[in-house]
Amino acid sequence: MAIHLLLYGTDGCHLCEDAIRMVHEALSDYDLTVQEIDIVEDNALLNRYGQRIPVVKRVGGLEELSWPFDHNDLVQLAKTQPAA
Repeated sequence: MAIHLLLYGTDGCHLCEDAIRMVHEALSDYDLTVQEIDIVEDNALLNRYGQRIPVVKRVGGLEELSWPFDHNDLVQLAKTQPAA
């Protein structure tokens, strides 16, 4: 099953670095694509996620995981069906 995730964060964020490693570890059994998005590049994203990064979202889905999240949270996110 292909899983496409967005990881909202910024350069120099050690939690964001931890999160990307956790995503790859937790979802190693999936065909995984992760797009890292730097929120500093976009004022709307900075306002929305600035106090919550890292944030993981499945492309096409509504649920977002704000830090702190764990392996189980990521697996549950991967199992949710994206919106049609």
